[in-house]
Amino acid sequence: MNDISEILAVLPHRYPFLLIDRVLEMDENTIRAVKNVTFNEPHFQGHFPGAPVMPGVLVVEAMAQAGGFLLLSQVEDRDDKLIYFTGIDKCRFRKPVVPGDQLIFEVEVLARRTSFAKIRGRALVDGEVVCEAEMMSALGNR
Repeated sequence: MNDISEILAVLPHRYPFLLIDRVLEMDENTIRAVKNVTFNEPHFQGHFPGAPVMPGVLVVEAMAQAGGFLLLSQVEDRDDKLIYFTGIDKCRFRKPVVPGDQLIFEVEVLARRTSFAKIRGRALVDGEVVCEAEMMSALGNR
């Protein structure tokens, strides 16, 4: 398991845009990570007042960050690199994510090259899929 200090050592993201809290499991090609959704997150002030819903793009971004952690963990000179989100396919939102939910991300590598990767991810709340997508990324220099 990787806690927040290990996540901060791998991912370049910082508050308020670091969107994963813990890595539960990881091997060379898969990762399971967690995001605890709390009411005090800044986007809930306006999305939507009186009926807070986590924006879908942030659910996808969090899923991509889990995949990014998996990919960057295997890059030796990662302090000199950034991973860029370059594409998304087959994205579907199944259910709203609200404060109090715990998102579990399950991400697997579909294809990997030196500077390119394609991953497939699912976001679950209480074992139910709330979002799924295939995402592409490119590894570049800082």
